[in-house]
Amino acid sequence: MKFKQNISIINALMRITCGFTFLTWATAKMVKKPWKNQSYLVVVMISAMKIGEGILRYCPIVDAMENGQNLMKKEHNQEYDSNPSDSY
Repeated sequence: MKFKQNISIINALMRITCGFTFLTWATAKMVKKPWKNQSYLVVVMISAMKIGEGILRYCPIVDAMENGQNLMKKEHNQEYDSNPSDSY
């Protein structure tokens, strides 16, 4: 499966920066309070995902939204072609 890059360089750099920031914060909190790992573990996983998205410049959520919008446009065009409105 080939992935087409769908985010810009600036967006990718912001994702990497924010991802590393939250990853560092969550890791520091996990070291300080190891008995509260579960909530910080979620932040670590989301941060790692954002870092990966920034490095690859591919976001699956953006891709899904673009595909959904294209599908809606196709359905709208097909509906319009099959049911032309009455002109007055």
